[in-house]
Amino acid sequence: MGDPKYFEARFGVTNEQIRKVLSAALERGGGFSELFFQHARNTGVGLEDGVVNRAGSSVDLGVGVRVVVGDRTGYAFSEDLSLPAMLAAARTASGIASGGASREPGSLTPVRLPSHYDTDYDWSTVGVDRITPVLASIDELARRADPRVAKVQASFVGHQSTILIVTSDGRIVADEQPMTRLGLNVVMEQGGARQSNSHNLAARAGMDTYTSESVRNLVDVAIERTGVLFDAVRPPQGELPVVLAAGSSGILLHEAIGHGMEADFNRKGVSIFSDRIGRPVAQPFVSIVDDGTHQALRGSINVDDEGTPSERTLLVEEGVLRSYLHDRISAGHFEVSSTGSGRRESFRHIPLPRMRNTYMLPGPHTKEEVIANVKKGVYCISFTNGQVNIGAGDYTFYVKNGWLIEDGKLTAPLKDVNIIGNGPETLSRITMVGDDLEIDKGGWTCGKDGQGVPVSLGMPTCLVSSITVGGSA
Repeated sequence: MGDPKYFEARFGVTNEQIRKVLSAALERGGGFSELFFQHARNTGVGLEDGVVNRAGSSVDLGVGVRVVVGDRTGYAFSEDLSLPAMLAAARTASGIASGGASREPGSLTPVRLPSHYDTDYDWSTVGVDRITPVLASIDELARRADPRVAKVQASFVGHQSTILIVTSDGRIVADEQPMTRLGLNVVMEQGGARQSNSHNLAARAGMDTYTSESVRNLVDVAIERTGVLFDAVRPPQGELPVVLAAGSSGILLHEAIGHGMEADFNRKGVSIFSDRIGRPVAQPFVSIVDDGTHQALRGSINVDDEGTPSERTLLVEEGVLRSYLHDRISAGHFEVSSTGSGRRESFRHIPLPRMRNTYMLPGPHTKEEVIANVKKGVYCISFTNGQVNIGAGDYTFYVKNGWLIEDGKLTAPLKDVNIIGNGPETLSRITMVGDDLEIDKGGWTCGKDGQGVPVSLGMPTCLVSSITVGGSA
């Protein structure tokens, strides 16, 4: 876990000051208040064609003050951690959400957390001199891998976020959150034509995540996904069976289905799942979880941004919808416990119910059995540029890499594929689920209400009996 005294040692924020700020936040009758302190440090380096063309670092520091009265929220933040500035933010938040008599915060007690990543690591101590050799090796490996490679762009991010959450019921929660992402984009030329594609790797980990094996795999996947596009054909069009490949196909699960299970959309009656708790939403061999406790995954958290420890939440169990993803407000509304899903982009933002690591559990079939059951259809490997109507669940996704399925076999790579459907309808049309669950380790960021948070996702191979497939010029 993090150090509860970090903000006192570095910035002079004492427990006495924190109690004064919480008291100010509650002075107009708030039912609950919290302070969210954050000190974030970020390093970014980019390399293009063997030359480092950008490098930079940034620091962000501040506190967010939230006051909650029922379903109402008052929020204000300060980039100044002096007591007068924090008190001003607290009184602003208190004025937005007020009601009833003032109250005093409880006695402050640190809470120990489980550890799902290395909280002793500190990316702010890693210099550019340790990063550039990794980027240079990517450039060299990519150019050696295929003579068609014309351009190489590699990028690196190392991020460290130190947070302290103090609640009016007396909880003090501290966490150190490392994060890193390594990305590669390649352009290849063949016969006067050009194709481009990319791949990336991310984790809540340190430099040791970038082994020679992981870096080589990053390059190999990017090269393979780019080179195959030269032989790709346009897809058939119409209502077709679609096989979703294990791994990054989980983006469709995340976007088209997962958002609809976030409790704020259901509390407001916006989601199509709003009245489906305890009812079947899929076949009995379909189960879906959102789990923030996987070791070192990008979407893993020791604690959510309200101070609730992370957990494994079973959303769909053997086809039946069992739970939504709850933050404190929605948990109170539905009279259940928070699932540790209250997340925010930074101290400038209010927490919202958000996903962490979302994936479908393995099913009873092999990948070969799933593909063999398709007479004519599409096998989707990687997706980009998805758009989703969260309320209804309608979606459209561009498939960057895919294959044509004919008579139960993969016969030709595809390009310019769009799939269009409805998330809950697609969920109900899953007729086979493979036993090959793969959690994608890419650098996924989920957007909602103008906030971005890191997530991971996954999928076993699965067959959807019918999705609209279209081409694109």
